[in-house]
Amino acid sequence: MSRPAITEQRIPVGVPTPTGQEPPWLACRLAGPADQPDAPLLVFLHGFPEAAFVWDGLLQHFGQHYRCVAPNLRGYEGSFAPADVSAYKAPQILGDFAGLIQSLGGKAHAVIAHDWGGALAWGLAATAPQLLDKLIILNAPHPGAFLKALRDDPAQQAASSYMNLLRRPEVEARLAADDFAMMWTFFERFGGAGWLTPALRDRYRQAWSAPTASTAGLPAASSALTGPLNYYRASPLHPPTSPSDAIHTLQLPDALLRVNVPTRVIWGEADVALPPSLLEGLEAHVPDLRITRLPGLSHWLVHEDPDTVTRALETALQN
Repeated sequence: MSRPAITEQRIPVGVPTPTGQEPPWLACRLAGPADQPDAPLLVFLHGFPEAAFVWDGLLQHFGQHYRCVAPNLRGYEGSFAPADVSAYKAPQILGDFAGLIQSLGGKAHAVIAHDWGGALAWGLAATAPQLLDKLIILNAPHPGAFLKALRDDPAQQAASSYMNLLRRPEVEARLAADDFAMMWTFFERFGGAGWLTPALRDRYRQAWSAPTASTAGLPAASSALTGPLNYYRASPLHPPTSPSDAIHTLQLPDALLRVNVPTRVIWGEADVALPPSLLEGLEAHVPDLRITRLPGLSHWLVHEDPDTVTRALETALQN
């Protein structure tokens, strides 16, 4: 069977305003069998500092039998990108995901998510289980486990120290300087970047310098990096910076922690930012859980060994 072509589509994830202004949208990459318009839906959610294009190989592979969609998250290349940090809090982003799934039929066979996409997908599965049959996570910690590690584990605090850098005001210019010199270090620091070809570097440059747009009278982000960075700025989960930091007393409600849909976790065990210790005790929050450990692969497992990741995803979808 030939692999389907990838198409691009701007999908509304909200409703038009009373004044007729365009609703929020996500710029999506799609693939699927041309003769099966009602095939089961797979939703792929990327993380930082990536974009929807990183899923292209998997879209073409699984698009032979599934309808596949990979959105650029709010604030990323081509998607609705408001400037205000509050627009990147979890409820707003989860609303985008819900709107996307509803636009594509109302239910996903599976949500497949990595990094920030995975962090938010945990919340989607907990708060809106009716929208998905299965959750598949790639190297993205459950919020309960991550909160505990950030608060109590000095090793995780050190590994996640970059988060406080990304929360700083106006850090965009520093990250973009010298051909995005600091941005490349995120790939190199968290697992090596031998997979980062010149063509891929060009594609990342395109994503990190894309024009931004907003709607509903909201100012647009001034930089293509502002939206991605606003996820860090809006989140209460980051290493403490003082004994009085709010994370020391933060409590997450069980409604955000309990995941009652079947969940499959695929974890590159060489991830230095998110070590496999974050998987400990996960079954307390996720009754139907299976974990696949991939020794030797890092945070960037999708790039490092796409064949192994594809096989792991096939197994996860079938079990």
